[in-house]
Amino acid sequence: MSGRKTSQTLLGDFRTDRRMLVLVALALPVGVISALVAKALLWLIAEITNLVFFQRFSPVLGSLEHNHLGAWVILAPVAGALIIGLMARYGSEKIRGHGIPEALEAILLGGSLIQPKVALLKPISSAISIGTGGPFGAEGPIIMTGGAFGSIFAQLFHLSSAERKTLLVAGAAGGMSAVFASPIAATLLAVELLLFEWRPRSFIPVTVASVVAWLLRIPLIGAGPIFPVTPHASLGASEIGIACAIGIAAGFGSGLLTVIVYFCEDVFLKLPIHWMWWPAIGAVFVGFGGWIDPRVLGVGYELIHGMLRGEILGAALIGLMIGKAVVWSIALGSGTSGGVLAPLLIIGGALGAGLGKFAPVGDVGLWAMVGMAAMMGGTMRSPLTGMFFLLELTRDINALPALLCGSVAGLAVTVLLMKRSILTEKLARRGQHIAREYSVDILELMRVRDVMEADPPLIPETTPLPRFAARIASGDPLICSHQGTLLANEKGELTGIVTRGDVVRAFDRSHDETLTVLAAGSTNLRVAYPDETLHDAVARMLRHDIGRLPVVERANEKKVVGYLGRSSILAARERYHREEDVRARGFRSPEKSLAQKV
Repeated sequence: MSGRKTSQTLLGDFRTDRRMLVLVALALPVGVISALVAKALLWLIAEITNLVFFQRFSPVLGSLEHNHLGAWVILAPVAGALIIGLMARYGSEKIRGHGIPEALEAILLGGSLIQPKVALLKPISSAISIGTGGPFGAEGPIIMTGGAFGSIFAQLFHLSSAERKTLLVAGAAGGMSAVFASPIAATLLAVELLLFEWRPRSFIPVTVASVVAWLLRIPLIGAGPIFPVTPHASLGASEIGIACAIGIAAGFGSGLLTVIVYFCEDVFLKLPIHWMWWPAIGAVFVGFGGWIDPRVLGVGYELIHGMLRGEILGAALIGLMIGKAVVWSIALGSGTSGGVLAPLLIIGGALGAGLGKFAPVGDVGLWAMVGMAAMMGGTMRSPLTGMFFLLELTRDINALPALLCGSVAGLAVTVLLMKRSILTEKLARRGQHIAREYSVDILELMRVRDVMEADPPLIPETTPLPRFAARIASGDPLICSHQGTLLANEKGELTGIVTRGDVVRAFDRSHDETLTVLAAGSTNLRVAYPDETLHDAVARMLRHDIGRLPVVERANEKKVVGYLGRSSILAARERYHREEDVRARGFRSPEKSLAQKV
């Protein structure tokens, strides 16, 4: 009873310890830094946009629909792209792209280490790209930039790679929270897309940074929501059904967009010129698109707000959706710097409003909102982020069920239609694989006693080594069933372990016929306990580079109750796969099910 009580006090729902408080303290300044970086990025985008398109200095970002350039608008994106190409080639190639795949790569493969020059060049290149008419949003760059500053700040302290990851993601979430006044969506984006875990150790510091950045946004940029709308009435079954239909359509649209973007990238890869010039070539198409329809240029926040208010209808919606999708896909495929979120909102909003025009209930503003959430949830495969992002942008709480159904429907289509999202496909093309399904590790759920071999054989510690070697050579099943054999004294108490490798090494050193197995083996034992998790036991094996553990009683570590080897661990994994893949009828008794498994 005392052993069981000890085991229960050691185990808990989470493995979080007081180290989390250190990360929370560090997340506070990361949130402050993220808000300041967001303010600087938005200011720089506005200043460059006004200077290029209206020949004035102003920190207020206006619509590009009534710009002063005329046909010269074609050259504006090209000039910006040339500068970006030079910055990427002679500064850092990591500023290319929309930021989120680069952040993922730093988290998963780079030890959450980002160079300071990336933190400086990424926002500048993105501001130049967007400010000269690039059809992008600021969220990808701010996620990468905020994450870069979070990583740089973390590198000032003695932290583990996992702790640096937490602060990198905290910076990314803080940047998004400050730009869009969306602390909840920014935190959910961190969970769904960047953290690759659901742990209080990381979730709480990221939330702290996101909320701090949101609080500072109010004096720096202004309070939200940034796209307020008149709240809709409570929704019924008809509206939910239409939301699901729009979500399905957005899911297919997400798949088509992803295919077009990477088709464009493949075309650029075949060009017989250096990649430095690709953004300028893509910008030619952006410039012509902007000459035909200036609405496709820039971030287009006023277009998003107009669709949410139901002010853009008919042919204007179709032209905006097609034009934005084409120029954005070409520009993104060329490898220039810019984000994906704002374009997805415009394309999804146009799709939702266009389809919603034929709906017998609701209004086009509601369906535009659902289309935006569904396009974001499907394309980025972050449905909770898409749902709460639109909620925070509009503060329309009654639309939440429709946003949930639309974003989940979009996700359902894309996960069945495509193996990877628009974000992870880029990493896959670099030879990397990301698994985004979060589940509890089977090793955390199982105890050692569930998989160990009970009552393993013990041999006397005084057994001569030549006799033991002869038993191995004869194939004695008592000895050959394991790589390691447990040793005991005359009282039956555990004293050591000897492996086949120990035997070979002992004979190489000496041919003494009186050498015992105890002298050849190891007496500095690492053990496991039957009531501890398999995760802890495996971690101990990896830490000490050993492949097997004696299992002993907690109250008496000389009393052997089992043997844990690699085959036992593989058996636990096999049981997990059996639960996933083996199908059978229900309504069976637990005893019968267990008997069939055995």
